[in-house]
Amino acid sequence: MKQIFIDKFIIPAIVEKEFTEQMNYNRNFIKKLDGFIEDTVYKRTSDAGNLVVITVAIWEGTEVLEKAKQAVQAEYKRIGFNPSEFMAKLNITMERDIYNESAD
Repeated sequence: MKQIFIDKFIIPAIVEKEFTEQMNYNRNFIKKLDGFIEDTVYKRTSDAGNLVVITVAIWEGTEVLEKAKQAVQAEYKRIGFNPSEFMAKLNITMERDIYNESAD
């Protein structure tokens, strides 16, 4: 069953460039992993002037998603990237959920 990995970010407009560069790095990396199907990015500006970004990545199933998470963590370690520090430094908030594809 397909796994839908959805992140929602709230980004201060002043750090949009830094966020977008990292997001694009991540997107380009995951596209090369086994089991990746597709991804989409949605953007809007909130009433407070923040950028709201929703990323949706679709994976073939639970096992490939777990392997992808491990590969991403290994890549972060390799390049010295700490997502928690990055988001705290830029005052970015994130919500993350994984959904199953519905047959309805």
